[in-house]
Amino acid sequence: MQVTITAVGPDNRGLADPIVHYVTGAGANIFEIQMYDRDNEHLFAMMLRMDWPVDYESVATLREHMHEIGQIKGLSIRTWSRDENQGLPRIAICTTYRPEIAQALLESISEGKLQAIPAVMIGNQKACESIANQFDVPWHHIGDAKGNPDNKKMVELIDQYDIDYIILARYMRILPPSVCWELAGGRIVNLHHGLLPSFPGFRPYHDAHSHHMLTYGATAHFIVPELDAGNQIIHQTAFTVYPGTPLEDIIRQGESENEPACLVEAVRRVVDHEVELHFHRVVKSKK
Repeated sequence: MQVTITAVGPDNRGLADPIVHYVTGAGANIFEIQMYDRDNEHLFAMMLRMDWPVDYESVATLREHMHEIGQIKGLSIRTWSRDENQGLPRIAICTTYRPEIAQALLESISEGKLQAIPAVMIGNQKACESIANQFDVPWHHIGDAKGNPDNKKMVELIDQYDIDYIILARYMRILPPSVCWELAGGRIVNLHHGLLPSFPGFRPYHDAHSHHMLTYGATAHFIVPELDAGNQIIHQTAFTVYPGTPLEDIIRQGESENEPACLVEAVRRVVDHEVELHFHRVVKSKK
């Protein structure tokens, strides 16, 4: 069974050793291991993806042992496997202002187009709370008066609701590297409201319009620590306009039609196990 372990904490010596020794001693086959060590931040982070021998020990028992190692070493360790539970994957939908995308996701789930459980909605603004109420999804507001999110609270909610995938549905805040590492391994899916790599940043519609583009689009990609989207792209959609189309009309079409369709299809590919993230690249799942 494929299992991902992440470990994050204050930098020190010998932090990876007990984790690696335990899993290899149990007969696990390690597919991928990444480590991050930046002296000026005094942060250690590791992501390990492996084939775990469940006949030897259950994932739940492995999780207990990893927790014990974390307590000894001062690390926050998470052990996650999409295949541990037989039910549908559980997703968290994270929002800021725009309601269209969250609504499209929840409608697709209710119509059976997306095979997932919307376990929780999390917002750094309250704009989408009514959407959560409409679909009877638990809602949590984690932003202060200026919308600055409590990232620690976000991670706690992901753990509390036993989330498999975190969907950033026009969540207009950058996740810090520590959060990306804690939830690494292809668990965070983000929607960017522009075509990557050509139009990154916060104003891709405006940037494309200033270049007199006639094609606009959206990009759904996995979030990886400290890397811009490139080989992490899951899905892209585009639409064309006539010369002279007002920017306001372009944005309206993108936000109401193109962006929701892009993210819904990307999430479908992920929850249906069509694609995975290996070595920062999107690959076809073997399942």
